[in-house]
Amino acid sequence: MAPTRGDDAAALFRDGWSCSQAVCCAFAKDFGIDEKIALRLSCGLGGGMSHTGNMCGAVSGALMVIGMKYGRTELDDPASKEKTYELGQQFIREFRRRDHAVNCTELIGYDLSNPKELADAREKKVFQTRCVKFVRDAGEILEILL
Repeated sequence: MAPTRGDDAAALFRDGWSCSQAVCCAFAKDFGIDEKIALRLSCGLGGGMSHTGNMCGAVSGALMVIGMKYGRTELDDPASKEKTYELGQQFIREFRRRDHAVNCTELIGYDLSNPKELADAREKKVFQTRCVKFVRDAGEILEILL
């Protein structure tokens, strides 16, 4: 079976990129975005928005990808903005269906803004065991939507 875009994102994540970076980077070249720029733009979104435990970085990265394809670049183009929001909502619905949440703390069971819980999550390898699925799911959902 051929690798999916979800597999590509999961491989980037396993290589050491954050969840948001892995998803964003797996699709960046499709839209003419330099990989290093995609990595920089998505860097602060990992760990639920800079380890605050808010929206999952894989979800944030996916929303960036949707914006890369459909995002509005002209003020007189409200249809692009609406298309982006519509696909963003579809993505979030499907991600929730698969993973039951979009909030990092809910998904992994650790509050990453708490240094002790972050250390516990790292020690228990939560990112390698749980987050790789979320990254893969994000890539697979994007592949379907786009």
